[in-house]
Amino acid sequence: MRMRKKKHGEERIQACSEFLIEAPAFLMTDPMAPFPKKDNRLCLEIGCGKGNFATGMAQKNQGDNLIAMEKVSDVCCIALEKAKASRESRAVDNLRFIIGNADNLIEWFPQNSVDCIYLNFSDPWPKAGHAKRRLTHKNYLEKYKQILKNGGELILKTDNVGLFDFSLEQFAELGLTVEWQTRDLHNSERAKDNVMTEYEKNFSEKGFAICSATVRFN
Repeated sequence: MRMRKKKHGEERIQACSEFLIEAPAFLMTDPMAPFPKKDNRLCLEIGCGKGNFATGMAQKNQGDNLIAMEKVSDVCCIALEKAKASRESRAVDNLRFIIGNADNLIEWFPQNSVDCIYLNFSDPWPKAGHAKRRLTHKNYLEKYKQILKNGGELILKTDNVGLFDFSLEQFAELGLTVEWQTRDLHNSERAKDNVMTEYEKNFSEKGFAICSATVRFN
């Protein structure tokens, strides 16, 4: 279902412009330019939705600079407003947003510049003919490999078992190391430190199990 167009969406986005990277191509020169702390890790969330995970992670991990990407501007509007409203809860100015999608990653980020990529509840594109649109398809993994540092990681969460199985197959095909995986994240040893998305919270309350994997790019 499409989200209803936000009233005054552009004005609302501009009111949060301090958190928005409006011309992401400039990151090719210095991806740490938007942040005051240059010695932090650089993390990227692709498909941040309404921003619960991004704001939660930025608050929790002060040693990370996080760029959250969302392709739907009206959805990113909500995330930006959450970032602005929760500014005082973050001791470090370490959160920024991009309105865009993963197709442009290698045009925006230099090679070997990102420490960690988060993929949270990406669209599973269940039809076989749409496999190349999945964010864990090998074509996207090759893009991630270019921008991730040697030894960088990808952390995947999904409630879709079909997408999870497909992702594991793609990781294996590219020779990536799956360091950790589970098909029941909320009952695993990593549940305590898990920051939930809006979608994840709703689904977990209904009893759905969450799959997760941590993948190392060497």
